[in-house]
Amino acid sequence: MFDIRRLDWDSELLEILGVPDSILPEVMPSSGVFGYTDPEVFGGSVPVAGVAGDQQAALFGHCAFEEGESKCTYGTGNFLLMNTGRNPVPSDRLLTTVAWGLGGDVDYALEGSVFVTGAAIQWLRDSLLMLGDAKESEALARTLDGNDGVYFVPALTGLGAPYWDQYARGIITGITRGTGRAHIARAALEAIAYMTRDVVDAMKIDSGLEMDELRVDGGATMNDFLMQFQADILGATVTRPHEIEATAKGAAYLAGLAVDFWDSLEDLKMLQTEVKEFKPEMSEERRASLYAGWRAAVSKALSSEEHD
Repeated sequence: MFDIRRLDWDSELLEILGVPDSILPEVMPSSGVFGYTDPEVFGGSVPVAGVAGDQQAALFGHCAFEEGESKCTYGTGNFLLMNTGRNPVPSDRLLTTVAWGLGGDVDYALEGSVFVTGAAIQWLRDSLLMLGDAKESEALARTLDGNDGVYFVPALTGLGAPYWDQYARGIITGITRGTGRAHIARAALEAIAYMTRDVVDAMKIDSGLEMDELRVDGGATMNDFLMQFQADILGATVTRPHEIEATAKGAAYLAGLAVDFWDSLEDLKMLQTEVKEFKPEMSEERRASLYAGWRAAVSKALSSEEHD
C-alpha cells in the first residue's frame, strides 16, 4: 500500500483494498525518534530511534552507503541487497525497495532472495543423515580437489531470484559410481555460491553498476571453503566482518545517528575495522566452465523451457 517513489501511501491501492488512510501511521524516516519507552516498564525513558527491515538494516550495518555497495546474508536462505543510490532501479526479476531514509534523503536498493541455501545443508544433515553437523560439510568438501562434475540444485521449495519458478524441483546431476557423500556436501556448498552469483549478475545488469566487493554476514559465512569459493565464482572480493550479525548493528547505527551518539556516516565507517577478505584465486577459464555447468544443471531443474 506504500508508494516507494512518492514515499507516501498509495491512494489508488487504498481505494482498491478498501483501507481508509486515516487508520494508517505517519510515514517516518528510518533514523529518527519515534517515541520513548515507558519508564514504569523499562526503568527509564529510552528513545526508540531506529527502524528498518531485516535486510535493509544489515545493509546499513555493513556501511554500504554508496551506489553499488552490496551485502549478502547467508542463513537458511540467502538475501542480497545492492545500494542503488537516490533513484529506484526498476527490475522484473528483483525487488526494488527503500534501503533507508536518513537526514531527509532516501536511498534505494535492489533485493534478491534465494530460498534454500543453508537449509540445503540442514536437509543433508537431518533428512538424508549425510552429516553429523553442518560444520562437517566444510571438512568433507576439502577432501576433494574439485566437484568432479557433480552439481546440486537445491530447489527444495522452488527457485527464487532471479528465476522465480515455484515449480522447479531439486536435482543432483553428474553422479557416477565414484560419487560419494563428500561430492554431495561439496555440491551443496558450491550451490550456495552459484545461486548468489545468479542474483549478483542480475543486479549488475539491471543496475548498470559493478560489484567488486560483496560484504557478507550470517552463520554460514564462518565456512571458509564457502567464502573462498564464493569469491572465486564471483571474481570479486568477499569481505567478512568480525561480527557476523549485521542486522542488529544496522538498527543500532540508525538509532545512534538519530540521537547524536554518532555524528556522521564516516563515524560508522571507522567502526568497521576487523574484517577477513577472501580474494578470487580461480582462473577466468575455470570460473566460466564451472558456472556453465551450474547453468546447465539449473535448466534441468526448471519447470518450463520458457525460463532462461
